[in-house]
Amino acid sequence: MEKKLYLSMRDRKIAGVCGGIAEFFGLDSSLVRLAYIVLTICSAAFPGLLIYLLAWWIVPKEPTNQIPR
Repeated sequence: MEKKLYLSMRDRKIAGVCGGIAEFFGLDSSLVRLAYIVLTICSAAFPGLLIYLLAWWIVPKEPTNQIPR
């Protein structure tokens, strides 16, 4: 079964972008969020915010039948 990138419905703070990336790569979501913040600050904030908003718009939501209860 191939892995697909989805917005996380379980591990989300705003839209689930960083949580989805962490799930896709098998990483800790806190590390992904920290890396995103550092990269955004180092790039004068605008490109990082734009990329986050684009990912929020483009990446599909996680199907509800795949969320364990």
